[in-house]
Amino acid sequence: MLPQLTKFSGMALDFLFPQKCLGCGEEGEILCRSCRKLLPRIVHPVCPQCGRPQASGLICPVCVTLPAVIDGVRSPLKFEGVVREAIHQFKYKNLRTLAKPLAEILQEYLTRYPLPVQILVPVPLHAKRLKERGYNQSELLAHEIGKLIPIPVIADCLVRTKYLLPQARTASVEERRQNVKGAFSLQDSRLSGKQVLLIDDVATSGSTLESCASVIKYSGAASVWGLVLARDIIKV
Repeated sequence: MLPQLTKFSGMALDFLFPQKCLGCGEEGEILCRSCRKLLPRIVHPVCPQCGRPQASGLICPVCVTLPAVIDGVRSPLKFEGVVREAIHQFKYKNLRTLAKPLAEILQEYLTRYPLPVQILVPVPLHAKRLKERGYNQSELLAHEIGKLIPIPVIADCLVRTKYLLPQARTASVEERRQNVKGAFSLQDSRLSGKQVLLIDDVATSGSTLESCASVIKYSGAASVWGLVLARDIIKV
């Protein structure tokens, strides 16, 4: 009976406070189908390492100078406009209902550009930040993707052991790398031998994903890729 009551409560709230699209403001969906089609996409070909647009399809000059442990990072969207606003609302304003439509965008991308994956692993928050925010937006995304694919999610193996300055506040690639160096650890060996797909909301330099991948890969994972909703293609 409880699930039915929960569903009824949700319908009642939608009736009293109808959702409005973050893109066009029309009532109905938090991100309507029409606006989803207009979101700024990252068009292939891309750098095989960082996933930024690269006309040649070869590894970009930035990645040539920054060897990486992670097998690659991919993203369907550019971090600008409505995408930036949606992620801000999802991440900081408790708009958790965005998890499903945003996960659908990631699932559609994976269908078009498949990646090797056996396990989905969300990039974790430090326990202190998780307590402050009340939820991990990357974990919400991972669970929604896991329902759509379906692929199992392991959210309690990779942990963030250091409470750090948010990556957005750091000034350079090197500063971002140092900021997350040694910031993650594994609780057990469940990822050993697995093809792991890290899930996060935004990548700028990719340092957080690289730090996660280092721990997971050196602990015996077969491969580690990163999939993020949006990529800041300006910052490097």
